[in-house]
Amino acid sequence: MPEPAAPGSAPLRRAVFRSLWMASVASNVGTWMHDTSASWLMVSLAPSPVMVALMQTAATAPFFLLALPGGALADVVDRRRLLLATQTWMLCAAATLGVVTLLGLVTPPVLLALTFLLGVGNAMNAPVWQAIIPELVPRTELPAAVTLGSMSFNVARAVGPTIGGLLFAALGPGAVFLLNAASFVAVVAVVARWRRVPPKTTLPSEEVLGAIRAGVRYARHAAPLQTVLWHCALFVPAASALWALLPLVGRQALGLGAVGYGLLLGCLGSGAIVAAWLLPRTAGRWTSDRLLAVNTLVFAVVSALLGLLGSPVAVGAVLLVGGAAWTACMSTLTVAAQTAVPGWVRARALAIGMLTIQGGLAVGSLVWGTTAAHFGLPAAFACAAAALALGVVAGRRWPLEGLAKLDLTPTVHWAAPVVVGDVDRDEGPVLVTIEYTIDPVHADEFLHAAHALHALRRRDGAVSWGIYRDAEDPRRYVETFVAPSWIEHLRHHERVTAADREIEALTRGFQVADVPVRVRHHLWSEPRDAE
Repeated sequence: MPEPAAPGSAPLRRAVFRSLWMASVASNVGTWMHDTSASWLMVSLAPSPVMVALMQTAATAPFFLLALPGGALADVVDRRRLLLATQTWMLCAAATLGVVTLLGLVTPPVLLALTFLLGVGNAMNAPVWQAIIPELVPRTELPAAVTLGSMSFNVARAVGPTIGGLLFAALGPGAVFLLNAASFVAVVAVVARWRRVPPKTTLPSEEVLGAIRAGVRYARHAAPLQTVLWHCALFVPAASALWALLPLVGRQALGLGAVGYGLLLGCLGSGAIVAAWLLPRTAGRWTSDRLLAVNTLVFAVVSALLGLLGSPVAVGAVLLVGGAAWTACMSTLTVAAQTAVPGWVRARALAIGMLTIQGGLAVGSLVWGTTAAHFGLPAAFACAAAALALGVVAGRRWPLEGLAKLDLTPTVHWAAPVVVGDVDRDEGPVLVTIEYTIDPVHADEFLHAAHALHALRRRDGAVSWGIYRDAEDPRRYVETFVAPSWIEHLRHHERVTAADREIEALTRGFQVADVPVRVRHHLWSEPRDAE
């Protein structure tokens, strides 16, 4: 009788996820090999601190510019086709750089330009890559799938630079760039074979600019997503001290060279593997809040110790624990983000989360680098550890527990609007009124329940919301909200979820018996001569 599979390996038994995960491991290693070789190539072409720093700018700037548009695009077009396009784009950019380098035609501007183009592909690819995970595994296996993805990235970050450095010396940068290009081929092949079932809808796709606005509006009014973003903002900037200052620990505190620094990164990657093995075994026994709090405090202790230890072995052991804690925290936050948003806006919401994380890393790195420059590494790490501990206390205001229980399945339980004649899809704005008849005895309870609808309506597309009491009839209340167009209101019909239905049912529970709730739709009108 075969032994049951380990909890964390369950997603790997699903063919598409397993193939994509294996391809992503190779692609991530190739990316870190490429990044290392590109940086070293720039040092040899133009050994200027400004030019070397511009390499990081060229690689990361596209993310801040294009992650949200990329997320919007991933929500309005077929995600499989978008993945094929982004992976092919990065393949071509890496291959072009490899060929140009082998021909001896690479110059600093060419290297920066192709690095920027590769960053464009990465920025457009990241949101859609995250958004497809819930399509590949059941909801119960999502934490394990996310942890495996995090492990893939961290292991690649640990071994990729070392392999890239060795290949750079043995074969030259051009060969490394071509190997990175080849790593994208595996991903393209797997995605091409994937037979994705797109969500059902009778409506045309959103326009990209409108989708971006809808994504920002959703983030502004969706409390579950805001909960995750707050935790990211509390954890990431403080945790960034380790990533920002680790090179200084290796060189200044420990006196290590490039190989020793690579081994330190290897310890972090090994910690990610440990986390991938342990996290599924805590499922059901630890809440998300407890898991995040404990691992944040562990990471705080690791950060504090890094400023005090002087032994490479001791630092490596601490980093092993730190890698596991980092992976546990980031996996917990990623799973929370995945489960806090419905499918129609998932890529946009995840893009906003990624921007929060990347912004936190950038700002935090600047803060801790400045602190270390003025007060030394021990002081910087101590301050970062204190900030992490304070973040745990502050984070209790936004509990994650319950997000995984949200039923965000579309229910389409709103009745189709009754329309006389033809209505153009772009016609609007549209005023929707919902008339309630409430016993005055229960008026306050009703209003408390009704005001919970505000965020739901604004989140899913309404540009304004209100509820009014009839001055002539104290039993009559009118809820109003405005959609920018008829098509946007029809999309609102498709976005309501089972969780929304429960909140609406609570509000309608105060309706006087035998009197129906009446819903009306009003279209903006102007005299013909005003057109």
